[in-house]
Amino acid sequence: VAIWSTGFIVARFGMPLSPPMKFLAVRYALSILCFLPWIYFAKVAWPQKPVQWLHLGVTGILMHACYLGGVWAAVKAGMGSGLSVLIVGLQPVLTAFWLSSTGGRVTSRQWTGLVLGFVGLVMVVSSKFGAGGEANFLNMSFAIAALFGITIGTLYQKRFVAPCDVRSANVIQLAAALAVTLPLTLFEAEAMQWRAELYGAMAWSVLALTLGGSSLLYLLIQRGAAASVTSLMYLVPPVTALIAWLLFSEIITVVTIAGTLLTAFGVSLVVRAPKAA
Repeated sequence: VAIWSTGFIVARFGMPLSPPMKFLAVRYALSILCFLPWIYFAKVAWPQKPVQWLHLGVTGILMHACYLGGVWAAVKAGMGSGLSVLIVGLQPVLTAFWLSSTGGRVTSRQWTGLVLGFVGLVMVVSSKFGAGGEANFLNMSFAIAALFGITIGTLYQKRFVAPCDVRSANVIQLAAALAVTLPLTLFEAEAMQWRAELYGAMAWSVLALTLGGSSLLYLLIQRGAAASVTSLMYLVPPVTALIAWLLFSEIITVVTIAGTLLTAFGVSLVVRAPKAA
């Protein structure tokens, strides 16, 4: 959660200096270059069945190209950070709704936790509504695409991707995301401005967010229940608010604190192990 929460901080540093698709294409390429030597020297195994390569490619397109591309494009198109976090924050509820409608078991306690977590999320981001621009059809479309990308990608991975080494799996996912993202850079006239802020944002995106955060999310989905894993995303906005306070002196209000506590309580209801019969 701590690593994932820095994504919006990175966007604040890097977005003014780069169009979204070019930034993400470079991020994916550099991440692959970091993983490959690690895989080679550690003698990491690759998935043996071609169908697993296909499934990993699909999840890469959904959870990297669609999710990250949608969020960054929405912010670049003028959507405020509060609204973008809120829309993507619907993921746990959307995941739980899908699981319950397809026979998956989501208990009443978990539903209560999901609702409380979402209410807390709204409280945390409420002070940021309207900052950075208003919503329009274009940026709302990008944000909704990101929401469905991360939600469907999480459920797809849990259902179809067999357990395999996270390093080789990440390379396949990132390569698929790069193949989709690279052609989109041709539509971006803006050039990347390689200043210190952009170098820092790119380094953190590759080393911390992709090699660290995305790998941890992959392992969590592989080992945990989908509803419990996605509910942890509710904790991202409160932690982001704390980091923004430390780095940029952004104000944390009483409502933010109350929302954070409510969110944490809601998540605890979702992830808590059921009582033994």
